[in-house]
Parts: sequence; structure tokens; C-alpha cells
Amino acid sequence: MDLQALTYLIVGLSFALYIGIAYWSRASSTGDFYVAGKHVHPVANGMATAADWMSAASFISMAGIIAFIGYDGSVYLMGWTGGYVLLALLLAPYLRKFGKFTVPEFIGERYASNGARVVAVICLIVISFTYVAGQMRGVGIVFSRFLGVDIGIGLLVGMGVVFTYAVAGGMKGVTYTQVAQYCVLIFAYTVPAVFISLQVTGVALPQAAFGAEVVEGGGYLLTKLDQIVTDLGFAAYTDGTKSTVDVFFITLALMVGTAGLPHVLVRFFTVPKVRDARISAGYALLFIAILYTTAPAVGALARLNLTTTIQTGPVFEETANLAYEERPGWFRTWEETGLLAFEDKNDDGRIQYYNDANPEFAERASVHGWQGNELTVDRDIIVLANPEIASLPDWVVALVAAGGIAAALSTAAGLLLVISAAVSHDLLKGVFTRGISERRELLAGRISAAVAILLAGYLGYNPPGFVAEVVALAFGLAASSLFPVILLGILSVRVNKQGAIAGMLTGLAFTLGYILIFKGVFMPPLAENVAENWLFGISPEGIGAVGAMLNFAVTIAVSKMTPAPPEEIRELVERIRVPRS
Repeated sequence: MDLQALTYLIVGLSFALYIGIAYWSRASSTGDFYVAGKHVHPVANGMATAADWMSAASFISMAGIIAFIGYDGSVYLMGWTGGYVLLALLLAPYLRKFGKFTVPEFIGERYASNGARVVAVICLIVISFTYVAGQMRGVGIVFSRFLGVDIGIGLLVGMGVVFTYAVAGGMKGVTYTQVAQYCVLIFAYTVPAVFISLQVTGVALPQAAFGAEVVEGGGYLLTKLDQIVTDLGFAAYTDGTKSTVDVFFITLALMVGTAGLPHVLVRFFTVPKVRDARISAGYALLFIAILYTTAPAVGALARLNLTTTIQTGPVFEETANLAYEERPGWFRTWEETGLLAFEDKNDDGRIQYYNDANPEFAERASVHGWQGNELTVDRDIIVLANPEIASLPDWVVALVAAGGIAAALSTAAGLLLVISAAVSHDLLKGVFTRGISERRELLAGRISAAVAILLAGYLGYNPPGFVAEVVALAFGLAASSLFPVILLGILSVRVNKQGAIAGMLTGLAFTLGYILIFKGVFMPPLAENVAENWLFGISPEGIGAVGAMLNFAVTIAVSKMTPAPPEEIRELVERIRVPRS
């Protein structure tokens, strides 16, 4: 059986499993649709949370970032993992004690304001659609390569699968589907990592191989990798190029953004008791750690394999550069997707892969007739291409395809349900049509999910950037808009609706404006995205932390200048702050 047939088989079986689970656990009430009836076991909820969390950014893009930027990629590991500590300690048990359906519902009732609830919905939709754009791009990449179809067709298939189990099953169906998706994605991520680790270092455990010696000589893995990339004009793999300020703010934005993501927060509404919210957060961190501790080794091994495939000997020796006509099969297939491209700038028929942005190296390269870097590799393909570069069996390559799709679809489904709940439960029932029946609300939720899926498909076809980049921007928006007012709503009895509304709007407007200036996002950027132009040297990926600080400051200041909340709100806060079961 060839690779494409094998991929169709494995991916098809996984789709059948997801749809079967969704049918078995389909929602029959609004409680099932929004919070899975609040009876999900903590272990299952931890696994579903991990699948919801480990999106296409984690599975496809994170190791790609680490592979290409090395040490600087650690900010994603620290930020995305550390955020769960904040979540478990500061938010999860208190939100479960509140016991409602959605994050905007908590904000609306805590601040006794429909206006605050509507602003929270706006923030949630901006965050979720930014996030879901990255997931649908991941779906398109996987389908276009492994199923041999156009990205548009791949997106339609992915949208159809999500529609089937998200719209029919609701949160109940999605939760149990995500348990299966976690099993698929973690198996698909770790199996090739073990194979490649053994192949390169002789050590089966990728986490240990990260600090092991390579089999073919050359010293330790990271030492050899440093030598190879610096020989080609790149920064040393183990050296950071980002400023300390930017590293701090990106890490903080990712941590705080994690604790403010609505599709993650809603998972803690699905367990039976407050104690279970704490336990499920612990299990989620454990399940996430399996992938996150593997990712650095995957990135390093992928960069080593890619570079040594192209550069087979000492730099500037003509025969050391791979001849284009002799390029391997994986190179040819990824070229067809447009995510890997070769431009023969000096017409020598060989691939010159180096850092032509390094003036010193570029000058030396020009002496040898090199006229610029000739290979462009999209960061988002490195994990998917890694098994092929390492010549692993076809079934491993097909398994990785199934894992990548599972990662993207699991998060996309969670995000789409959050958007659906925001529209049907928070806007329709909570604000505009309070008397709506449960049956009509459930129908409105499903229609909202269907519309959201169509918009998500469009964003996947016209993405504003590569997967992890888009996701990082979503985290910044979550950090600057929702997290401060949720945390202050739990910890402070003095913060009021005027402060919450002003804080959310300030944080969201500042962060979104900064992103639009330097990133563009569906429009040309208004300023060149370079460190010299950034505020205090903080990149768009880290600006959400500044937005969060502004949100905190504005919320507290406006609350002090306006009347205190009524007594019943003070009593509500006191009840929430004692999160007993």
C-alpha cells in the first residue's frame, strides 16, 4: 500500500472514530451542548483539555519554531506551559464554583452588567477567530500534502468533520472526541520522535537524546547543530537573539493569555465539583508535558536532518551542496504544496542554503559565486516533513498526518463551540431574547456554530501568518482583554462594571492596534516590523502583556472613581472566593 492510500486509511479511520463518538455522546440539552452536562471525569477532562490546548500550533508549528530559531523558541515552551500553573491556582476552581456556562456569563453576572457581558463576547470572538485561523491553516497544510488535494478542498473536508461532531455533539460530543484525539495526536507525535532519536543518537527517549552524542560522531547533538548552522551564517542554535525584555514580555503574554483563553477556561465548567477542576488542571498539565518536553528534541533533530540533507560537506565546496536534480522524494512532494521552494539564483543547479541576511557571510559567499539563499522552507512543515526526511516507514508518516489533523480539529472544535455559546447563550438568551426556550437556544447554538465554521474555513484559506505566529497573537489578545477582569472579579470586591468595561476595551484596543500596526493582519502593516520601531523593544507577540497591565491599571483606577458594586455582588464574590466542593 503506497503512502497516500495508507494516509487515507489512517485518517479515514480516525474521522470515523470521532464521528462515532460524537453520535454516541450527542447533546440533547443546552447543558450538554455548552458544558457537557457538568459530569466529565477529571482524567477525561484533563485529556480533553490537553487536546483542546495542543492545537496545530503545538503539534505542527512549535517544533518548527524551535527548529529554526533555536533557543529563542523556549519562550513558547515556558509561556504555554507556565500558563497552566496560573490557570490551576488562580482561576479554574473559582470559575467552577461560579457554576455557569460561559466566561462572558461570569463577567456579566459578577459585574451585574449586560454591557460588560457584551464587551466580553466581543473580546471572546476576536480572540477565538484569531486563534481558529491558525488551526484551519494547519488543517489545510496537512490535507494539501498528505491527501494530495488542494488546500481549499482539504479545508472543506475538515470543516465537514468539525461540523458533524461539534454541531451535533456540542461540548459533550467534543469532549469525548477530544479524548480520542489526544490519544491519536500524542501517539503520532512521540512515535516518530522515538524513531528519529534512535536513528541519530541511539537513545530512545527524545528528552534524553536532546543532550546525547550523535551516532555518526561530531560530539553532542547541540554542539554539532551549533557548528552546522554557524557554518552557514545562522546564529548559534543555543544562543538567543531576542532581547531580555522581549523574551520576558512574550513569555508573560503567553502565560497570562493561557489563563485567559475562553475555550480553555470553559473546560473547567464541565466537571462535577470544584475539587475536580483542580484535579483536571493537574492532569491536563501532565498530558501536555508529554508533548512539550518532546518538542525541543524534535526541533533540534529536524533542523539537523534538514540541514545535513542539503549541505552534505564543508561550506563552499561545490559538491557539498545538494544538486537540485538529485533532490530526494520528500523534497519534491513538499515543493508541490508551495511550502518549500527552490530558486536557482546563480544557475549552477545546486541548492545554496545559508543566511544571506548575515552581511559578513553573504560577502564571503559572493566570492564563491553564491548570489543569495536559494531555499525557502515554511516553518509549519518541519514536523510533518521530519519523518520523510529521516526515511521512516510510510505508516509513521501517515500517522503524523492523522495526528496533525487531530490537533488542529480538536482545538478548532473547542473554539467554535465557545463562539457558538457566546452568540446563542450570552447575546441571545442573556441580553436580547431572555425568554427564549431551551430548544430554540440549542438550535441557535447549532446555527451559530455552523456560521462560525464557515468563517473559520475562510480564515484558514486566507491566513494572516504562520500557525504559531497567529496563535501567539490570539494569546496576547486574551491576556490583554479577559484575564485581568476575570482575576480582579475573583480577588477584589471593589472592582465594578465601569472599571471592567473600560479595562477590557483599553486592553483589547491597545493590543489589537499594535498588532495591526506591525503585523497588518489581512492588510499591509502600517510600520516596518523591526525591533527599532517596537515600543520598549517589545514585539507584537509580547505586547499582550503590556495590554494586560493597562487593563489592570484602567480597571482599578476607573473602579475607584465610580460607585462600589452593590452588596449582592460583594456577597457573590465572597462565595466564589471560597472554592470548596
